[in-house]
Amino acid sequence: MGSDDDMPEVYHYNNNDNADYEEMVYGDTTSFYDKLKEQLDMEPLSQKEHDVMEYLIGSLDDDGLLRKDLDTISDELAIYQNIDVDTPTLEKMLHRLQQFDPAGIGARSLQECLLLQIERKPKGYMRALMREVITNYFKEFTHKRWDKINEQLKLTDVQSQALQRELYKLNPKPGSSMGETEGRNMQQVTPDFIVNTDDDGRVTFSINYGDIPSLKVSDSFAQMVDTYRNSKKTMSRSDKEALLYAKEKVDHANSFIEAMKERRHTLYVTMKAIIEWQKKYFQDGDETELRPMKLKDIAEKTGLDISTVSRVSNQKYAQTRWGIFPLRFFFTNGFKADNGEELVTKKLKLALKDIIDHEDKTKPFNDTELMDRMAAKGYQVARRTISKYREQMGIPVARLRK
Repeated sequence: MGSDDDMPEVYHYNNNDNADYEEMVYGDTTSFYDKLKEQLDMEPLSQKEHDVMEYLIGSLDDDGLLRKDLDTISDELAIYQNIDVDTPTLEKMLHRLQQFDPAGIGARSLQECLLLQIERKPKGYMRALMREVITNYFKEFTHKRWDKINEQLKLTDVQSQALQRELYKLNPKPGSSMGETEGRNMQQVTPDFIVNTDDDGRVTFSINYGDIPSLKVSDSFAQMVDTYRNSKKTMSRSDKEALLYAKEKVDHANSFIEAMKERRHTLYVTMKAIIEWQKKYFQDGDETELRPMKLKDIAEKTGLDISTVSRVSNQKYAQTRWGIFPLRFFFTNGFKADNGEELVTKKLKLALKDIIDHEDKTKPFNDTELMDRMAAKGYQVARRTISKYREQMGIPVARLRK
């Protein structure tokens, strides 16, 4: 259990009598890849240009960014597609792809992603100011050093607040707004929780009830019960039957309403505990900040049964500043490093992927070499664990990565 300093400062709980809104909304099931392909098919391109652009789209990560360098893509096109295209030509094709929707698609870094989005803003002082911050003060921006930015750009408090509002509207993961990538198509859902992160790091949330009306006992049934109960006349047999019928229905209705209130409470305390545990992620959206968290941890924190936490986590989704995620996303395994630090599986996988992405493709690392390089980064991981993580990420063995 963390200290009070580790907990979000404010929670908003909509404590009304609405029923839980848990209907899954089935909508457009076109994949991220297919949506970009639709835009590609509208472009006036030669067959070779079309094939190159299609390969670029297929090389994008789930968040819509391109993390392969263009030299590697040029080699892959020559080897696997028998298409000869040099890096400068690929650069031109990538710039063309970056004009597709949503803005920021095809960027090779977060900085480029934000700049691409800024370029589509209306011309004017605000756009120029946003470009200035992301171009020349990107490190200060990512570390929220607004005092330095304000001083350098000579901004007033009002100007700074307006600038921050506009910058924080930019999407660091443009692909998340278009669903899943090819082969991982997923039905759209309506989030059950809306999580908001303020610029000062304060995290709040509310439960999404949709348009479900307030639940209450029918006035006519309630009046019927009161009338029969308060009547001083001797009740006939039919009156007694009517009273029993009305009382039974009112009791059932009240039980149902109480069950809904209890369920809302379960949702509330579960989400509250998850946010408290994973506060750093909700503040920054950095997956490497996710702490190891198990169902048992949340069950102990909330006083709920593990089966109850599991059921909530399997069925519910949260909308965050960084995208919509199933609650299961926030549950992660982990182990302790030699220095006692708790390392989450996601963090290890990202570190492993980074090593593989930057390896010499003519001499890719085998699993033992990957283990050594992970150790050099401070991650003592067994070779069999390296193999397991590599396979889980769909990365082939060294000889197939040449």
